[in-house]
Amino acid sequence: MLTHKLPWTILFLLALGAPLFALQPGSEDKAATAGSAKPRSRTFLFTYGATVSGLVPGQSARIWLPVPPSNEDQEIKFESKQLPGEGQIGRESEYGNQILFVEGKADADGMIPVKVTYRVTRREVHADRSSMGSEETEKVARYLQPDAKVPINGKPLELLKGKDVPNDDLAAARLFYDIVNGHMRYSKEGTGWGQGDSNWACDSKYGNCSDFHSLFISLARAQKIPAKFEIGFPLPEKQGAGDIPGYHCWAKFRPSGKGWVPVDISEANKNPKMTEYYFGNLTENRVAFSTGRDITLTPKQDGPPLNFFVYPYVEVNGKPYAGDKVQRKFSYEDVK
Repeated sequence: MLTHKLPWTILFLLALGAPLFALQPGSEDKAATAGSAKPRSRTFLFTYGATVSGLVPGQSARIWLPVPPSNEDQEIKFESKQLPGEGQIGRESEYGNQILFVEGKADADGMIPVKVTYRVTRREVHADRSSMGSEETEKVARYLQPDAKVPINGKPLELLKGKDVPNDDLAAARLFYDIVNGHMRYSKEGTGWGQGDSNWACDSKYGNCSDFHSLFISLARAQKIPAKFEIGFPLPEKQGAGDIPGYHCWAKFRPSGKGWVPVDISEANKNPKMTEYYFGNLTENRVAFSTGRDITLTPKQDGPPLNFFVYPYVEVNGKPYAGDKVQRKFSYEDVK
């Protein structure tokens, strides 16, 4: 017996090609009228800063920074750069992530500061119902494969025992969304969270956004539904200016022959009144920096592939440099 069914109203609207959303940000007790809501947008300056410390004066370090992409979800322009050298922007081949690479020498205090400010216009994202393009078809196969910490067999699939997974990709993904949301609790207690480890998430039953969405991606890919990991930074809903303490991530899946559908399960877990909204929609209060896991940078790093890429990565003398010696500072300022 099918253990989960989408509300018939949503299925009906999907059949008509209507936008996949039930609630708008700030709406808690009524469904929005299909087609009536124009995606919101937000324009802001985002400053990405870091200081490599603990070096000997004059010592060299190689530094890689993620560069946010311009795409259908957001528009990015460089506002300013403060780098220890000229720097170069490359693109890695597996996911197409843009990467700023610079090599610099430590100052008299043994430090190398870097700072880049972007002008960002971010749009609210609704499900993409367009047909799959040929170029995307070539890349989409990667989003069916496992990652080092995101298996497509074993422990995550135990969550599906006793459940009848629908043949329809959209209905199946909604089942996985609800399973992960019900199994997990958003928390940063103890250790082990924040690695995006699906097996760990199964056992711990809690974690942060990377743990929630890794588990969802495991379930989706195991059912031959392409799913990808996106990571960047959150902004507070209230406009203004301030510091941003750390990253935020979410996922997208692709029903057969259709466009990408976003999910933000950890935010739904923190705010249950937005559960329907976050299946198929993302607020404009964020900026994406990179896609994918197990990332090989350009130019290629000497260390192993990165679990994910949102914070600066540094190598000294051909070895990964300790993360606690790279002080990070991220901030935003809304543009009126």
